[in-house]
Amino acid sequence: MDEPDSGSWVESIGFRGHPMVRSLHRTTIEVTTEGSLTESGDCIVGVAADKGCAALSAELKAALRARDAKVTITLKVAGESFTFGARGDDGLELSHPHDVVIRRSGFLSDRTLAVRATAAAADVPRTMVRRLKDPMTDGVLRIEVRRP
Repeated sequence: MDEPDSGSWVESIGFRGHPMVRSLHRTTIEVTTEGSLTESGDCIVGVAADKGCAALSAELKAALRARDAKVTITLKVAGESFTFGARGDDGLELSHPHDVVIRRSGFLSDRTLAVRATAAAADVPRTMVRRLKDPMTDGVLRIEVRRP
């Protein structure tokens, strides 16, 4: 994990594409450590992630659990990037071993990384989604947390 300055924490999760990536969900976006994906997983943009919520650093988790935390999520795939905002919450569990989910709503579960997101899977550029349908495509989910 990088700490660019005293009020900011950064961590990245690597993942890869899958032929079933559809990226159609309007309220969530997800990456998972699982290697397979079904058609019902329309919020999943990447599989074989190198970590789920449980494996995030203790420092990043603490930063995310601040209600005033501002979260910037950047998906990086094949030279293209997509960035959107979200918020932290003091009720985040961050304990799921496989999944990382960012939500437009305030719903909390062990899979939730951030809430009140400004984008979801359906908002990911279609050029990026097409690339993510290739299982040889690597991607990165970059998480930056800032606290005032």
